[in-house]
Amino acid sequence: MNDIDALRPKLDRLQRGFLLIGVLGLAACAFGAYSNWTLFLRSYLIGYIFWLEIALGCFAILMLHHMVGGKWGFIIRRSLEAGSRTFPLLALLFIPLLLGHSDKGLYPAVTGSSFKAFYLSPDFFTGRVVFYFAAWMTLAFFLNRWSSQQDTGTTDGLLHRFQALCGPGILIYGFTITFAAIDWVMALEPNFFSTIFGMIFIIMPALAAMAFVIIVTMLLAKRKPVSDVATPLKFNDLGNLLLTFVMLWAYLSFSQFLIIWAGNLQDEIPWYTVRATGGWTWVAMFIILFHFAVPFILLLNRPVKRNMKALAAVGGALIVMGWIDLYWFIVPSFYPLGPRFHWTDFVTPIGIGGFWLAFFVRALKSKPLLPLHDPRFEGVVQHG
Repeated sequence: MNDIDALRPKLDRLQRGFLLIGVLGLAACAFGAYSNWTLFLRSYLIGYIFWLEIALGCFAILMLHHMVGGKWGFIIRRSLEAGSRTFPLLALLFIPLLLGHSDKGLYPAVTGSSFKAFYLSPDFFTGRVVFYFAAWMTLAFFLNRWSSQQDTGTTDGLLHRFQALCGPGILIYGFTITFAAIDWVMALEPNFFSTIFGMIFIIMPALAAMAFVIIVTMLLAKRKPVSDVATPLKFNDLGNLLLTFVMLWAYLSFSQFLIIWAGNLQDEIPWYTVRATGGWTWVAMFIILFHFAVPFILLLNRPVKRNMKALAAVGGALIVMGWIDLYWFIVPSFYPLGPRFHWTDFVTPIGIGGFWLAFFVRALKSKPLLPLHDPRFEGVVQHG
């Protein structure tokens, strides 16, 4: 069943290619930081959160899978585990944002003796960042360690351990990502406040990660043993989950808008006014159309979900739209009249993505492509 060795040479070449892209991309980022530190930080924030979302989404879906079971998770579990093992890299790549927060190159200064000024102070900000990554890496470490133990045939009590950890783990994930969204995105406009903001950023990573692992699974579907279980029915299940996350994202995004606009909340309405007027109008309409309406219609069709290439194409489009959505969230804080692109906006996600994908491939090739000795999936390969 373990045919990773046959695929290893190709994965090695892929890893080296991504690493080269990452080195060149981050070298260009270093030049951008030297040329204009503030513009670089703004671009870096978008690119960084984009890739962090995929890692966080893999982590969250992995815990959900261990909690509820289901054969849908069997085919994507290794991709989810590989994504969750990139947190150490992402913690290291957060350093430029820490420097930007310390010198106020990115986040506006909040002065005075208020709690908001204390909460957004550099020291407390750094402490929370350390706590977030420590929590994510600790949970991911045990999930991957126990999975490796299961591969060796040690299964006694592991299912109970997975469930006992993932229940509180999902709560910790929701808590930490809510505050991370407040710290890293909402704090760009300290006067804006929304209780749904964190919930939107809970769903966005799940949507991005599900789209990503569908693409990875499609690329591996012709390789044994994945080919034995990559049936149209399995992709239909993954498509249903992707549709669910699209609907949840749309529901929460519209709910936030409706509550703020209908409630006539004077401190929060300007956040939407900026993003729905001027040059941002067309970006907002584009997001509504291609981040919800078109994917929603496509994913309602069973033939699309059962065709792995078509489903992967939808997933790829949603990943691109995820970056555009982040751009719409973040950049109006700096340019309220409309989009303004800088070359670092495109280089930073490429540089960060090159390193992240290299680490992802490295983690993926370190284990069999499918879980071994999991009693919940006995007979899955034999029966597809």
